[in-house]
Amino acid sequence: MNNIDLINYWFESSDSDYDTMKVLFENRKNTWCLFLGHLVIEKLLKALYAKNNPENPIAPKIHNLILLSQKAKLKVPKEIREKIQIINTFNISARYDDYKKSFADKCTNNYTKEQVKHIEEVRKWLKEQ
Repeated sequence: MNNIDLINYWFESSDSDYDTMKVLFENRKNTWCLFLGHLVIEKLLKALYAKNNPENPIAPKIHNLILLSQKAKLKVPKEIREKIQIINTFNISARYDDYKKSFADKCTNNYTKEQVKHIEEVRKWLKEQ
């Protein structure tokens, strides 16, 4: 795959996960909603990695959003970076049993609503890049 194919692949996959995230949010599956929100952002960062690294467009197989944003050569504004730092924690928190209970307790409807809003803001900013 060339970088254009990879960009399209990651954007389409991110959009699909975004739709799933919204369904999970509507059905109050808060931990999985936020986990998918992490994937939405991760895949957009991998698309931007492919865009900004055409000589080697295959994104590294990592899930750390901060590291991906650096490798994608993005100049992330402070307010977006702060949101990404929080979203970054959703990957681990929803995935591993020892974190799931405390994460589930944290994911009230209000908290999840606020974080979905942040995911949407970061998603919008990334798509503009």
